[in-house]
Amino acid sequence: MKLNLCSITIINLFLLLNFSVLCLSQDFDFFYFVQQWPGSYCDTKQHCCYPKTGKPAADFGIHGLWPNYNDGGYPSNCDPDSRFDKSEVSDLIRTMEKEWPTLSCPSNDGIKFWTHEWVKHGTCSESELDQRQYFEAAIALKRKANLLSALTNAGIEPNDEFYKLEEIRDAIKEAIGYTPGIECNVDSLGNSQLYQVYLCVDTSGADFIECPLLPRARCGSSIQFPKF
Repeated sequence: MKLNLCSITIINLFLLLNFSVLCLSQDFDFFYFVQQWPGSYCDTKQHCCYPKTGKPAADFGIHGLWPNYNDGGYPSNCDPDSRFDKSEVSDLIRTMEKEWPTLSCPSNDGIKFWTHEWVKHGTCSESELDQRQYFEAAIALKRKANLLSALTNAGIEPNDEFYKLEEIRDAIKEAIGYTPGIECNVDSLGNSQLYQVYLCVDTSGADFIECPLLPRARCGSSIQFPKF
């Protein structure tokens, strides 16, 4: 059977599209789900500004849901045509203000923060999650992890006291079932503080997994859990 040039072109386009979808579906290996402690953020030399809705609750806030590769690399800014569309998440905004607050200066409404997270990281997960699903997944993961309860139930309180790094890591693992990555910052007095907690999530954005790779922990053996 002979194929004309048009038929061959259509077949080639079909194969190219299917190959592109296959590549897209293999864009990343897992997510880092990152939460930050506001007291530590505000104790850095950069300081902080409360959002226009007021001071956030003394709780861990979402920093981001970041696609990553098993080798330690990560994709970013994957779709320049996909911009943050507030209308896609309009009914989630009040929840995002609570669970995903901005602390950057000057005081703002969080749109710039969420836009950055979607454009840099969220667009690289579009093979699994559209924009609304991306933000819904992060909110659900925060509630599922409930980091502050995991720590306070183990007697680790945000009271400016110092706790052993291993105690913090073990308390989170005991509550969630998986080993977290811990990131510290240094305040203006030189104290090493609990800053961010990394948990690994499968590519569906729904379930925690053991991390294929943990970020390097630049923390002291004892770190401060500051008040907020």
